[in-house]
Amino acid sequence: MEKIEELKDKLETSRPEDWELIPDIDLYMDQVISYMTRQHIGLEMDDEEETLTSAMINNYIKSGLLPRAKGKRYSREHICYLTAICLLKQVLSVTETGTLLSNQMDHRDIKDFYKNYNQVLDEEYNKVAGCIKKNASEEELAQIALKLAVSSYAQKLACKEILRAITPENKDKND
Repeated sequence: MEKIEELKDKLETSRPEDWELIPDIDLYMDQVISYMTRQHIGLEMDDEEETLTSAMINNYIKSGLLPRAKGKRYSREHICYLTAICLLKQVLSVTETGTLLSNQMDHRDIKDFYKNYNQVLDEEYNKVAGCIKKNASEEELAQIALKLAVSSYAQKLACKEILRAITPENKDKND
């Protein structure tokens, strides 16, 4: 039960750094990977499913999710993109993540996107934290888990359909 309380606390308090607090000096790959553990609670909690490696970052660049580094250095903008990518890749494919990020960047710059991302993350983490009861019985925890799983599935279905609708090649068909 201690892990449940720890998760609830992290959902209530752990947030990515605000734009202004992200280093404004360029970082090397190993510094970026180390920094990202502060940006995403899945990485912070040492979840084996949620790792970030230099190969993954290079793949994000190759697939167009992440802008190319300047030499071997990564900027504040790279950190912002990676913060969102690390979370989104847990529920979306690379293509779907690219569609979402591309659409977001069509309507705002990276700073505005990142502030919006953090606002949405804060709202959603607080909602989930509100569902988790400290000192809940095993039966109550099972019911909470069921509710969260069904809700996650419904949200994933809706998200994927929305992303299909805003995918450039599908936009014209839907208009």
